[in-house]
Amino acid sequence: MRAVDIIQKKRDNEKLSDKEIEFLLNGYLAGDIPDYQMSAFLMAVYFNDMSQEELLKFTMLMRDSGDVIKFDEINRFLVDKHSTGGVGDKVTVVLSPILSALGMGNVKLSGKGLGHTGGTIDKFESIKGFRFSTTKDELVKIANKTGVGLMGYSDKIVPLDKKLYSLRDVTATVPSIPLIASSIMSKKLAIHSDVIILDVKVGDGAFMKNLELAEKLSERMIEIGKGADRKVRVVLSNMDEPLGHAVGNANEIIEAIEFLKGNYADDLKEVVYTIASLALKEKGEVKELEEAKEKIDKVINDGSALKILSEFIEESGGNKELVNNYDLLPKAKSVMEIFSEKEGYIKKIKTEEIGKAAMIIGAGRAKKEDEIDHAVGINIFKKVGEKIAKNEKIAEIYYNNGENVEESKNMILEAFVLTEEKVEKQKAVLKII
Repeated sequence: MRAVDIIQKKRDNEKLSDKEIEFLLNGYLAGDIPDYQMSAFLMAVYFNDMSQEELLKFTMLMRDSGDVIKFDEINRFLVDKHSTGGVGDKVTVVLSPILSALGMGNVKLSGKGLGHTGGTIDKFESIKGFRFSTTKDELVKIANKTGVGLMGYSDKIVPLDKKLYSLRDVTATVPSIPLIASSIMSKKLAIHSDVIILDVKVGDGAFMKNLELAEKLSERMIEIGKGADRKVRVVLSNMDEPLGHAVGNANEIIEAIEFLKGNYADDLKEVVYTIASLALKEKGEVKELEEAKEKIDKVINDGSALKILSEFIEESGGNKELVNNYDLLPKAKSVMEIFSEKEGYIKKIKTEEIGKAAMIIGAGRAKKEDEIDHAVGINIFKKVGEKIAKNEKIAEIYYNNGENVEESKNMILEAFVLTEEKVEKQKAVLKII
Protein backbone atom coordinates (compact mmCIF):
# COMPACT_ATOMS: atom_id res chain seq x y z
CA MET A 1 0.00 0.00 0.00
CA ARG A 2 1.33 3.48 -0.90
CA ALA A 3 0.28 6.93 0.28
CA VAL A 4 0.33 8.25 -3.30
CA ASP A 5 -2.32 5.72 -4.37
CA ILE A 6 -4.59 6.74 -1.48
CA ILE A 7 -4.14 10.43 -2.38
CA GLN A 8 -4.98 9.64 -6.00
CA LYS A 9 -8.16 7.77 -5.00
CA LYS A 10 -9.36 10.69 -2.90
CA ARG A 11 -8.37 13.13 -5.66
CA ASP A 12 -10.55 11.15 -8.08
CA ASN A 13 -13.39 11.10 -5.55
CA GLU A 14 -13.25 7.35 -4.96
CA LYS A 15 -14.18 5.88 -1.59
CA LEU A 16 -11.32 4.78 0.67
CA SER A 17 -11.34 1.52 2.61
CA ASP A 18 -10.83 1.37 6.39
CA LYS A 19 -7.39 -0.16 5.80
CA GLU A 20 -6.33 2.69 3.52
CA ILE A 21 -7.39 5.33 6.06
CA GLU A 22 -5.59 3.39 8.81
CA PHE A 23 -2.42 3.16 6.70
CA LEU A 24 -2.46 6.90 6.01
CA LEU A 25 -3.21 8.20 9.52
CA ASN A 26 -1.08 5.70 11.44
CA GLY A 27 1.78 6.29 9.00
CA TYR A 28 1.52 10.07 9.39
CA LEU A 29 1.42 9.86 13.20
CA ALA A 30 4.49 7.59 13.16
CA GLY A 31 6.36 9.98 10.86
CA ASP A 32 6.50 7.53 7.95
CA ILE A 33 4.29 9.68 5.71
CA PRO A 34 5.66 13.21 5.12
CA ASP A 35 3.80 16.51 5.49
CA TYR A 36 3.70 17.10 1.74
CA GLN A 37 1.76 13.90 1.10
CA MET A 38 -0.66 14.51 3.97
CA SER A 39 -1.13 18.09 2.68
CA ALA A 40 -2.11 16.71 -0.73
CA PHE A 41 -4.58 14.33 0.92
CA LEU A 42 -6.15 17.12 3.01
CA MET A 43 -6.61 19.27 -0.09
CA ALA A 44 -8.26 16.32 -1.88
CA VAL A 45 -10.66 16.00 1.09
CA TYR A 46 -11.29 19.76 0.97
CA PHE A 47 -12.52 19.46 -2.63
CA ASN A 48 -14.14 15.99 -2.54
CA ASP A 49 -15.49 15.59 1.02
CA MET A 50 -15.67 12.21 2.82
CA SER A 51 -18.45 9.65 2.95
CA GLN A 52 -20.15 8.97 6.27
CA GLU A 53 -18.17 5.71 6.66
CA GLU A 54 -14.85 7.36 5.77
CA LEU A 55 -15.45 10.22 8.20
CA LEU A 56 -16.36 7.91 11.08
CA LYS A 57 -13.24 5.76 10.54
CA PHE A 58 -11.05 8.88 10.19
CA THR A 59 -12.46 10.37 13.44
CA MET A 60 -12.18 7.16 15.46
CA LEU A 61 -8.55 6.72 14.41
CA MET A 62 -7.88 10.31 15.49
CA ARG A 63 -9.57 9.64 18.83
CA ASP A 64 -7.55 6.45 19.34
CA SER A 65 -4.25 8.17 18.55
CA GLY A 66 -4.04 9.06 22.25
CA ASP A 67 -5.63 8.45 25.65
CA VAL A 68 -9.39 7.86 25.97
CA ILE A 69 -10.69 8.93 29.38
CA LYS A 70 -13.68 7.36 31.16
CA PHE A 71 -15.09 8.57 34.47
CA ASP A 72 -16.34 5.47 36.27
CA GLU A 73 -15.51 7.25 39.55
CA ILE A 74 -17.96 10.13 38.95
CA ASN A 75 -21.53 9.18 39.81
CA ARG A 76 -23.38 11.89 37.87
CA PHE A 77 -25.07 12.34 34.51
CA LEU A 78 -22.15 13.79 32.55
CA VAL A 79 -22.53 16.57 29.99
CA ASP A 80 -19.79 17.60 27.57
CA LYS A 81 -20.63 21.00 26.13
CA HIS A 82 -18.47 22.39 23.34
CA SER A 83 -18.60 25.74 21.56
CA THR A 84 -17.11 26.41 18.14
CA GLY A 85 -16.02 29.78 19.54
CA GLY A 86 -17.21 33.33 19.28
CA VAL A 87 -16.77 36.85 20.59
CA GLY A 88 -17.83 37.26 24.22
CA ASP A 89 -18.58 33.54 24.58
CA LYS A 90 -18.41 32.92 28.33
CA VAL A 91 -21.09 30.21 28.26
CA THR A 92 -18.93 27.46 29.85
CA VAL A 93 -18.10 29.67 32.85
CA VAL A 94 -21.82 30.25 33.48
CA LEU A 95 -23.17 26.86 32.45
CA SER A 96 -20.81 24.50 34.33
CA PRO A 97 -21.91 25.50 37.86
CA ILE A 98 -25.58 25.57 36.75
CA LEU A 99 -25.35 21.99 35.47
CA SER A 100 -23.68 20.93 38.72
CA ALA A 101 -26.33 22.65 40.85
CA LEU A 102 -28.94 20.76 38.80
CA GLY A 103 -27.31 17.47 39.84
CA MET A 104 -25.31 16.84 36.68
CA GLY A 105 -21.61 16.99 35.92
CA ASN A 106 -19.82 19.00 33.26
CA VAL A 107 -16.63 17.27 32.08
CA LYS A 108 -14.79 18.59 29.08
CA LEU A 109 -11.51 19.57 27.51
CA SER A 110 -11.17 23.33 27.30
CA GLY A 111 -8.90 25.27 25.00
CA LYS A 112 -6.97 28.50 24.78
CA GLY A 113 -8.18 31.01 22.24
CA LEU A 114 -6.48 31.81 18.95
CA GLY A 115 -7.75 34.89 17.19
CA HIS A 116 -10.42 37.26 18.46
CA THR A 117 -10.43 36.61 22.20
CA GLY A 118 -9.35 34.10 24.80
CA GLY A 119 -10.73 30.60 25.21
CA THR A 120 -12.22 29.14 28.40
CA ILE A 121 -8.74 28.43 29.80
CA ASP A 122 -7.68 32.06 29.24
CA LYS A 123 -10.79 33.35 31.01
CA PHE A 124 -10.22 31.21 34.12
CA GLU A 125 -6.49 31.93 34.09
CA SER A 126 -7.26 35.59 34.70
CA ILE A 127 -7.92 34.39 38.27
CA LYS A 128 -4.71 34.57 40.34
CA GLY A 129 -3.48 31.09 41.30
CA PHE A 130 -6.05 29.28 39.14
CA ARG A 131 -4.68 26.10 37.61
CA PHE A 132 -6.53 23.74 35.28
CA SER A 133 -6.42 19.99 35.86
CA THR A 134 -3.72 18.38 33.74
CA THR A 135 -4.32 14.74 34.73
CA LYS A 136 -7.36 12.49 34.98
CA ASP A 137 -6.85 12.10 38.77
CA GLU A 138 -6.93 15.88 39.33
CA LEU A 139 -9.98 16.20 37.10
CA VAL A 140 -11.89 13.42 38.91
CA LYS A 141 -11.01 14.83 42.36
CA ILE A 142 -12.35 18.32 41.52
CA ALA A 143 -15.36 16.99 39.55
CA ASN A 144 -16.38 14.76 42.47
CA LYS A 145 -16.29 17.74 44.84
CA THR A 146 -17.87 20.37 42.61
CA GLY A 147 -19.49 18.62 39.61
CA VAL A 148 -17.28 20.75 37.36
CA GLY A 149 -14.46 18.96 35.53
CA LEU A 150 -12.61 21.18 33.09
CA MET A 151 -9.26 20.04 31.78
CA GLY A 152 -6.73 21.73 29.52
CA TYR A 153 -5.80 19.98 26.29
CA SER A 154 -3.02 17.45 26.72
CA ASP A 155 -0.55 16.09 24.17
CA LYS A 156 -1.71 12.66 25.29
CA ILE A 157 -5.28 13.26 24.08
CA VAL A 158 -5.85 13.13 20.30
CA PRO A 159 -2.23 14.02 19.38
CA LEU A 160 -3.05 13.37 15.73
CA ASP A 161 -5.52 16.28 15.71
CA LYS A 162 -2.83 18.71 16.86
CA LYS A 163 -0.46 17.47 14.16
CA LEU A 164 -3.12 17.64 11.43
CA TYR A 165 -4.44 21.04 12.52
CA SER A 166 -0.96 22.59 12.32
CA LEU A 167 -0.78 21.31 8.74
CA ARG A 168 -4.30 22.47 7.84
CA ASP A 169 -3.48 25.91 9.21
CA VAL A 170 -0.70 26.45 6.66
CA THR A 171 -2.27 24.66 3.67
CA ALA A 172 -5.60 26.56 3.46
CA THR A 173 -7.61 23.46 4.43
CA VAL A 174 -8.99 24.65 7.78
CA PRO A 175 -12.49 25.50 6.39
CA SER A 176 -13.31 21.90 5.39
CA ILE A 177 -16.52 20.64 6.99
CA PRO A 178 -15.44 16.96 7.34
CA LEU A 179 -12.05 18.01 8.74
CA ILE A 180 -13.66 20.44 11.21
CA ALA A 181 -16.20 17.78 12.24
CA SER A 182 -13.52 15.13 12.81
CA SER A 183 -11.31 17.56 14.73
CA ILE A 184 -14.11 18.53 17.13
CA MET A 185 -15.63 15.08 17.51
CA SER A 186 -12.36 13.18 17.99
CA LYS A 187 -11.76 15.28 21.14
CA LYS A 188 -15.37 14.91 22.31
CA LEU A 189 -15.23 11.12 21.89
CA ALA A 190 -11.91 10.93 23.77
CA ILE A 191 -13.64 12.08 26.98
CA HIS A 192 -16.61 9.97 28.14
CA SER A 193 -19.94 11.71 28.74
CA ASP A 194 -23.63 10.81 28.68
CA VAL A 195 -24.47 13.54 26.18
CA ILE A 196 -22.44 15.86 23.97
CA ILE A 197 -24.05 19.27 23.42
CA LEU A 198 -22.43 21.33 20.68
CA ASP A 199 -22.94 25.09 20.55
CA VAL A 200 -22.24 25.91 16.90
CA LYS A 201 -21.89 29.65 16.42
CA VAL A 202 -23.27 31.20 13.22
CA GLY A 203 -22.64 34.64 11.74
CA ASP A 204 -20.13 37.45 11.39
CA GLY A 205 -18.05 36.59 14.48
CA ALA A 206 -18.12 32.82 13.94
CA PHE A 207 -16.21 30.34 11.83
CA MET A 208 -19.49 29.31 10.18
CA LYS A 209 -20.69 32.50 8.51
CA ASN A 210 -24.16 31.25 7.47
CA LEU A 211 -26.87 28.89 8.69
CA GLU A 212 -26.55 26.47 5.76
CA LEU A 213 -22.85 25.77 6.46
CA ALA A 214 -23.52 25.49 10.20
CA GLU A 215 -26.30 22.96 9.60
CA LYS A 216 -24.02 20.89 7.33
CA LEU A 217 -21.30 20.84 9.99
CA SER A 218 -23.84 19.93 12.69
CA GLU A 219 -25.25 17.05 10.66
CA ARG A 220 -21.76 15.61 10.08
CA MET A 221 -20.97 15.77 13.80
CA ILE A 222 -24.28 14.13 14.69
CA GLU A 223 -23.50 11.37 12.11
CA ILE A 224 -20.14 10.74 13.80
CA GLY A 225 -21.82 10.61 17.21
CA LYS A 226 -24.37 8.04 16.00
CA GLY A 227 -21.60 5.91 14.50
CA ALA A 228 -19.72 6.02 17.81
CA ASP A 229 -22.91 5.27 19.79
CA ARG A 230 -22.89 8.66 21.52
CA LYS A 231 -25.77 11.12 21.98
CA VAL A 232 -25.08 14.43 20.25
CA ARG A 233 -27.33 17.49 20.31
CA VAL A 234 -26.56 20.76 18.52
CA VAL A 235 -27.59 24.32 19.32
CA LEU A 236 -27.05 26.81 16.50
CA SER A 237 -26.53 30.20 18.13
CA ASN A 238 -26.19 33.70 16.74
CA MET A 239 -22.81 35.41 16.44
CA ASP A 240 -23.97 38.47 14.48
CA GLU A 241 -23.32 40.47 17.64
CA PRO A 242 -21.05 39.74 20.64
CA LEU A 243 -22.62 37.40 23.21
CA GLY A 244 -23.52 39.38 26.32
CA HIS A 245 -21.72 42.66 26.94
CA ALA A 246 -18.15 41.79 27.95
CA VAL A 247 -15.36 40.86 25.55
CA GLY A 248 -12.01 39.98 27.07
CA ASN A 249 -11.01 37.65 29.88
CA ALA A 250 -11.26 39.10 33.40
CA ASN A 251 -14.29 41.16 32.40
CA GLU A 252 -15.99 38.06 30.97
CA ILE A 253 -15.43 36.30 34.31
CA ILE A 254 -17.21 39.25 35.98
CA GLU A 255 -20.13 39.03 33.54
CA ALA A 256 -20.40 35.28 34.18
CA ILE A 257 -20.47 35.80 37.97
CA GLU A 258 -23.09 38.53 37.60
CA PHE A 259 -25.21 36.11 35.56
CA LEU A 260 -25.15 33.65 38.48
CA LYS A 261 -26.34 36.52 40.71
CA GLY A 262 -29.34 37.01 38.40
CA ASN A 263 -27.97 39.93 36.37
CA TYR A 264 -27.77 38.80 32.78
CA ALA A 265 -27.91 39.88 29.17
CA ASP A 266 -30.94 38.36 27.39
CA ASP A 267 -28.93 36.73 24.59
CA LEU A 268 -26.48 35.05 26.99
CA LYS A 269 -29.41 33.82 29.10
CA GLU A 270 -31.14 32.33 26.04
CA VAL A 271 -28.06 30.30 25.04
CA VAL A 272 -27.24 29.12 28.59
CA TYR A 273 -30.84 28.18 29.43
CA THR A 274 -31.27 26.32 26.12
CA ILE A 275 -28.17 24.17 26.68
CA ALA A 276 -29.03 23.50 30.35
CA SER A 277 -32.61 22.60 29.33
CA LEU A 278 -31.36 20.17 26.67
CA ALA A 279 -29.13 18.51 29.29
CA LEU A 280 -32.08 18.12 31.68
CA LYS A 281 -34.19 16.65 28.88
CA GLU A 282 -31.48 14.13 27.93
CA LYS A 283 -31.13 13.17 31.59
CA GLY A 284 -34.88 12.50 31.64
CA GLU A 285 -35.81 15.12 34.24
CA VAL A 286 -38.08 17.08 31.88
CA LYS A 287 -40.07 16.13 28.80
CA GLU A 288 -40.18 19.56 27.18
CA LEU A 289 -37.51 22.27 27.25
CA GLU A 290 -39.95 24.84 28.66
CA GLU A 291 -40.32 22.77 31.86
CA ALA A 292 -36.63 23.25 32.66
CA LYS A 293 -36.73 27.04 33.08
CA GLU A 294 -38.10 26.90 36.63
CA LYS A 295 -35.39 24.45 37.71
CA ILE A 296 -32.63 26.66 36.28
CA ASP A 297 -34.15 29.80 37.84
CA LYS A 298 -34.12 28.06 41.22
CA VAL A 299 -30.37 27.26 41.27
CA ILE A 300 -29.62 30.88 40.34
CA ASN A 301 -32.09 32.44 42.78
CA ASP A 302 -31.02 30.30 45.74
CA GLY A 303 -27.31 30.99 45.07
CA SER A 304 -26.36 27.31 44.71
CA ALA A 305 -24.84 27.73 41.21
CA LEU A 306 -22.76 30.70 42.37
CA LYS A 307 -21.56 28.72 45.42
CA ILE A 308 -20.39 25.89 43.12
CA LEU A 309 -18.43 28.31 40.93
CA SER A 310 -16.80 29.71 44.08
CA GLU A 311 -15.88 26.16 45.22
CA PHE A 312 -14.53 25.27 41.76
CA ILE A 313 -12.30 28.36 41.80
CA GLU A 314 -11.00 27.43 45.27
CA GLU A 315 -10.37 23.77 44.36
CA SER A 316 -8.43 24.98 41.30
CA GLY A 317 -6.10 27.19 43.35
CA GLY A 318 -7.92 30.55 43.17
CA ASN A 319 -9.51 32.68 45.86
CA LYS A 320 -13.19 31.75 46.30
CA GLU A 321 -13.95 35.29 47.58
CA LEU A 322 -13.52 36.49 44.01
CA VAL A 323 -17.28 36.02 43.40
CA ASN A 324 -17.89 38.92 45.80
CA ASN A 325 -14.69 40.90 45.29
CA TYR A 326 -13.77 41.73 41.70
CA ASP A 327 -10.67 43.61 42.91
CA LEU A 328 -9.05 40.16 43.10
CA LEU A 329 -9.04 40.10 39.27
CA PRO A 330 -6.40 41.94 37.21
CA LYS A 331 -7.48 45.49 36.38
CA ALA A 332 -6.55 47.56 33.35
CA LYS A 333 -4.78 50.85 34.05
CA SER A 334 -6.88 52.95 31.68
CA VAL A 335 -10.42 53.18 30.33
CA MET A 336 -11.52 54.87 27.09
CA GLU A 337 -15.20 55.68 26.66
CA ILE A 338 -16.62 55.47 23.14
CA PHE A 339 -19.57 57.60 22.02
CA SER A 340 -21.68 57.14 18.91
CA GLU A 341 -20.96 59.61 16.12
CA LYS A 342 -24.49 59.37 14.73
CA GLU A 343 -27.99 58.27 15.73
CA GLY A 344 -30.21 55.42 14.60
CA TYR A 345 -31.26 51.85 15.27
CA ILE A 346 -28.51 49.25 15.50
CA LYS A 347 -28.97 46.97 12.48
CA LYS A 348 -25.85 44.90 13.05
CA ILE A 349 -22.69 44.79 15.14
CA LYS A 350 -19.79 43.48 13.06
CA THR A 351 -18.73 40.92 15.61
CA GLU A 352 -15.44 39.96 14.01
CA GLU A 353 -14.39 43.63 14.09
CA ILE A 354 -15.20 43.80 17.82
CA GLY A 355 -13.13 40.64 18.33
CA LYS A 356 -10.20 42.11 16.43
CA ALA A 357 -10.54 45.38 18.34
CA ALA A 358 -10.14 43.36 21.55
CA MET A 359 -7.28 41.30 20.13
CA ILE A 360 -5.10 44.27 19.13
CA ILE A 361 -5.16 45.64 22.69
CA GLY A 362 -4.04 42.24 24.02
CA ALA A 363 -7.25 40.29 24.82
CA GLY A 364 -6.58 37.65 22.14
CA ARG A 365 -3.78 36.06 20.15
CA ALA A 366 -2.75 36.71 16.57
CA LYS A 367 -0.19 33.88 16.89
CA LYS A 368 -0.11 30.87 19.23
CA GLU A 369 2.97 32.23 21.01
CA ASP A 370 1.33 35.58 21.87
CA GLU A 371 0.80 36.38 25.53
CA ILE A 372 -2.71 37.42 26.55
CA ASP A 373 -3.27 40.42 28.84
CA HIS A 374 -6.10 39.13 31.04
CA ALA A 375 -7.01 42.60 32.33
CA VAL A 376 -7.86 44.23 29.01
CA GLY A 377 -11.09 44.06 27.07
CA ILE A 378 -14.17 45.83 25.80
CA ASN A 379 -17.64 46.32 27.24
CA ILE A 380 -20.51 46.87 24.80
CA PHE A 381 -23.50 48.75 26.22
CA LYS A 382 -25.87 48.51 23.25
CA LYS A 383 -27.28 45.53 21.33
CA VAL A 384 -28.88 44.98 17.92
CA GLY A 385 -32.39 46.48 17.75
CA GLU A 386 -31.72 49.27 20.26
CA LYS A 387 -31.88 52.94 19.34
CA ILE A 388 -28.88 55.13 20.06
CA ALA A 389 -28.53 58.89 20.05
CA LYS A 390 -25.58 60.86 18.73
CA ASN A 391 -22.89 61.19 21.44
CA GLU A 392 -24.44 58.34 23.49
CA LYS A 393 -21.93 56.00 25.14
CA ILE A 394 -21.86 52.66 23.30
CA ALA A 395 -18.71 51.00 24.65
CA GLU A 396 -15.65 51.19 26.87
CA ILE A 397 -12.12 49.93 26.18
CA TYR A 398 -10.04 48.73 29.15
CA TYR A 399 -6.35 48.85 28.22
CA ASN A 400 -2.82 48.87 29.62
CA ASN A 401 -0.85 49.79 26.52
CA GLY A 402 -2.11 52.78 24.53
CA GLU A 403 -0.31 51.78 21.33
CA ASN A 404 -3.35 50.35 19.47
CA VAL A 405 -6.19 51.88 21.46
CA GLU A 406 -7.16 54.53 18.83
CA GLU A 407 -7.29 51.84 16.16
CA SER A 408 -9.39 49.68 18.49
CA LYS A 409 -11.79 52.59 19.07
CA ASN A 410 -12.20 53.17 15.31
CA MET A 411 -12.86 49.47 14.74
CA ILE A 412 -15.61 49.53 17.37
CA LEU A 413 -17.25 52.61 15.85
CA GLU A 414 -17.04 50.98 12.41
CA ALA A 415 -18.61 47.79 13.79
CA PHE A 416 -21.91 49.49 14.73
CA VAL A 417 -24.10 49.53 11.61
CA LEU A 418 -27.03 51.96 12.03
CA THR A 419 -30.25 52.48 10.11
CA GLU A 420 -33.18 54.92 10.37
CA GLU A 421 -35.75 52.10 10.34
CA LYS A 422 -36.72 50.25 13.48
CA VAL A 423 -34.91 46.91 13.82
CA GLU A 424 -36.10 43.72 15.52
CA LYS A 425 -33.95 42.27 18.30
CA GLN A 426 -32.07 39.18 17.18
CA LYS A 427 -32.74 35.67 18.43
CA ALA A 428 -29.75 34.20 20.21
CA VAL A 429 -30.71 30.56 19.53
CA LEU A 430 -31.40 30.01 15.84
CA LYS A 431 -32.11 26.29 15.80
CA ILE A 432 -31.78 23.07 17.79
CA ILE A 433 -30.77 19.90 15.91
